[in-house]
Amino acid sequence: MTIRVLVVDDELLARQGVILRLQHYPDFEVIGEAGNGSEALQFIELHKPDLVFLDIQMPTLNGIEMMRKLPAEQHPFVIFLTAFDEYVMRAFEVHAIDYLLKPVDEARFSAALQHARRVLGSQGGDEYRERMQRLLGTRDPAVVEPLLSQLTVRRGKQVRFVPVEEIDWIEAQGDYAEIHVGTRTHLIRESLNFLNTRLDLTRFLRIHRSAIIQINRIANISTLPNRDCSVTLQNGTSLRVSRTYSDHLRKLLRNKALHTSSSGQR
Repeated sequence: MTIRVLVVDDELLARQGVILRLQHYPDFEVIGEAGNGSEALQFIELHKPDLVFLDIQMPTLNGIEMMRKLPAEQHPFVIFLTAFDEYVMRAFEVHAIDYLLKPVDEARFSAALQHARRVLGSQGGDEYRERMQRLLGTRDPAVVEPLLSQLTVRRGKQVRFVPVEEIDWIEAQGDYAEIHVGTRTHLIRESLNFLNTRLDLTRFLRIHRSAIIQINRIANISTLPNRDCSVTLQNGTSLRVSRTYSDHLRKLLRNKALHTSSSGQR
């Protein structure tokens, strides 16, 4: 299977960097490049690429605005490119095949392509398009999916409901997730990306591509030499916080501390 690719970025060097990397993957064929959203729109409508590497921050017409102008049936699969802002990445990671942070890391690039192969070669395309349409506002905005209050787990023939407040942390296991509740673990048929969209983000925080923690389970945080950090939970579990999420974690805890302090002074 050959995957036909369009590369969209207003920076020439950034486009060339992606194109050069793709030369090492023979099943990905670059059929075009565009320097702005308007050019990309015309190209997509005419050539219908399978996959688009799409820069989010572009002048005049950014990546999201460009996607909104496409009819839903013409939405290609997307790997977002961004130079900064972990909040943007958190917002889009479940709605795109993947995202890449500039400057692009070779291992992450390879992982994103592997993910693209799986999605384009599976039955997951319809689910992906529904998520993208929901992100772009092309579905009924009045329909709001409720936050999860409990998760369903199976033990043999038994079914148990686990309240989310009992969960310490959640670990990705491929397309499944393993929830950690005290000394027990349960494997559930949901991806970490899906759970990240349906859990209360004032209580749960993604700290890595493979882990979500309940914030009130944090016992302490340690800074690592490479600018990542690690958290130790109250049950003694130690988990790495990737650089992408570490700043957000510190800001969240700082704001929580300030709120607690101000409440105590009243």
